[in-house]
Amino acid sequence: MANNRLVMNGEKFTPSKLYRNYVLALLLAAYILSFVDRLVLSMLVGPIRQEFDITDFQFSLLHGFAFAILYSFMGIPLGRIVDSHSRRLVVSIGVFSWSVMTCLCGLVQNIQQLFIARVGVGVGEASLSPGAYSLLGDYFKAEKLPKALSIFAMGVTLGGGLAYIIGGAVYQFFASGNGSSVFMLGSLKPWQSTFIVVGLPGFIIGLLLLFIKEPARQNMMKRSDSSTTKSLSFSEISSFLLQRKRAYLGLMLGASAISIVGYGILSWYPEFLQRTYDMPKEEAGKKFGLIFLIAGASGTYAGTFFSDFLRKIGYVDANMRVTMLVSIAAFIPAVLGPLSANPNIALICVSIAIFFHYAYLGPALAALQIITPNQMRGQVGALLVFMTNIMGLAFGGSLVAFFTDYVFGSDQSLNKSIAIICGVFYPLAAVIIYSGLKAYRESLKEVGHWNITSTNNNLKCSENSA
Repeated sequence: MANNRLVMNGEKFTPSKLYRNYVLALLLAAYILSFVDRLVLSMLVGPIRQEFDITDFQFSLLHGFAFAILYSFMGIPLGRIVDSHSRRLVVSIGVFSWSVMTCLCGLVQNIQQLFIARVGVGVGEASLSPGAYSLLGDYFKAEKLPKALSIFAMGVTLGGGLAYIIGGAVYQFFASGNGSSVFMLGSLKPWQSTFIVVGLPGFIIGLLLLFIKEPARQNMMKRSDSSTTKSLSFSEISSFLLQRKRAYLGLMLGASAISIVGYGILSWYPEFLQRTYDMPKEEAGKKFGLIFLIAGASGTYAGTFFSDFLRKIGYVDANMRVTMLVSIAAFIPAVLGPLSANPNIALICVSIAIFFHYAYLGPALAALQIITPNQMRGQVGALLVFMTNIMGLAFGGSLVAFFTDYVFGSDQSLNKSIAIICGVFYPLAAVIIYSGLKAYRESLKEVGHWNITSTNNNLKCSENSA
């Protein structure tokens, strides 16, 4: 990647390491908050089921489908905006939007209103990943990008863990009779107050992101006459991706299969601990949250080192290959944990599984960004978000609930449902990723030498021989 120069008020300057890390820290904070706001619902299963008299499967639609439906679809047009307009503005507005909608989740009076509010949270959060991927791709050089994206991706595990810890603690605070009336809005139920409290910090982060500097775009695709263009048409982008479909599908479908397991565990593991071992809600949330924080965050960061090791021993496809290997490593502990008769063994197994599961995030994101020209990084990032969430967020939790409600027909069979999802989708992910390794290596050879030509409306994307 070329130099890291930024543009502000028409002048260029080189950002310091401190400033790059400041931007990374803000984006990480936003990502953490996004997962707290989307996953805090997992700590409110019982109160919300009781409030609205719904089943596990109905709750899973509220938790996953309501959020994912527009979160996934809105990412595509927002990704296109990211590729040609101010990324900091798109991200900042998104943070403000989802924070407002999270607070509104605490003011609803019926299940239909809660469904709509959850959809609104998804719309706001759809802007973050495409914008952040593109921003970090220009703030950090190629060799530093996997580590930067790994740190950003730690928002998944840090946010997920905090959702359980903070969500459980805040709910318990209000459930114990404290703060029965908050924010001058009258008497709220504990689950409503929980939504409002976790939604407020986003307003501060959104304001800080509004004032970061917009980086100049690097690694642009050129046309056949060596000129660059600010944006590419949908036809040009589609042509580029279709010619490299084996590489892109290997990455995206593999990540989607992994995400089904991830969201299934996120949505239901604390509830499994309660149902199978009679573990109190607050204890289950605290223990799983700490595991998710420690094992997940350390695994996410460790993924960079796994990738570096593979690269040093000669694997040029290290970023993609490590994604395959960690899905294999997570398979056995992920299946054995929920089938254990001992809660401590279940917690140890899920710790190991989570460590390996999230090690794929940084390398996989970097793998995708590196083989993609700048003019389409936001859209390709949005496409990844679309696929992983349509598969993972929309169906991960619901598949677990489907087996519990309609195959086993018992709430106490939740552990078996989790084991089945892990046992099917981890091996499937490894096979899919393996099928795309060769194509990914070919795509790596083209990096920085792309051009695109148009002849008689037939588009061809090729490697620039220069």
